[in-house]
Amino acid sequence: MSTNKLGDGTVHKLPADFRSAIERDAAASDMWTDITPLARNEWICWVTSPKQEATRTRRIAVGIDKMRKGMRRPCCWPGCPHR
Repeated sequence: MSTNKLGDGTVHKLPADFRSAIERDAAASDMWTDITPLARNEWICWVTSPKQEATRTRRIAVGIDKMRKGMRRPCCWPGCPHR
């Protein structure tokens, strides 16, 4: 597991559940520390934007898998409306 501090996004703070999932996966943790704060912001917003908890939980799992595979930003969504 990476020992680097996991940073926040440009607007959004990294929520505890997403932080925990990232910290448990070395590849995702390494990716997180390598991407820009704007890219982190996109991941955080993508994970926290659903209305249903089940969707959020699924997005965390999918996000970790995508980061593990090298994806630096979430795909196929309009992006964070808060920036």
